[in-house]
Parts: sequence; C-alpha cells; structure tokens
Amino acid sequence: MLIKPIINMAVPKRKLSVSRRGKRRSHLAAKFKNVVEDKKSGEFRLPHHLDMKTGMYNGKQIFKPKN
Repeated sequence: MLIKPIINMAVPKRKLSVSRRGKRRSHLAAKFKNVVEDKKSGEFRLPHHLDMKTGMYNGKQIFKPKN
C-alpha cells in the first residue's frame, strides 16, 4: 500500500493591500520608444541613432547607403 505525502501549498497569511500590489506591478507597464521624425528624409528613427536609409547622423554623412 502506497502512502501519498501531503503537499502544503504556499498560501499568503494576509490579503495584500491595493497599494502594495500596485508597487509590485509598477514595472509591468508598457514602455514606448521615443521615436522622432528625421528632418531631411521624413523617416522615423530613434533619437541619437543613425538614419539607415541616408547614412546621416547629426548632419554628417557617416556611411554610404546601399542602393
């Protein structure tokens, strides 16, 4: 005859308050990228990043784009 062990589950002792629950969930919000429109080409890109279509950064030609 097999004896099954009793498994105790982790159950909270008290109800979590709304503020404590909110503090835990504060990092779960959706984070949006700050996208800017390029002044010359009109393409959208991230700030302080190269424009991959034109090869420009900060008004200077960094690399020659492929056709």
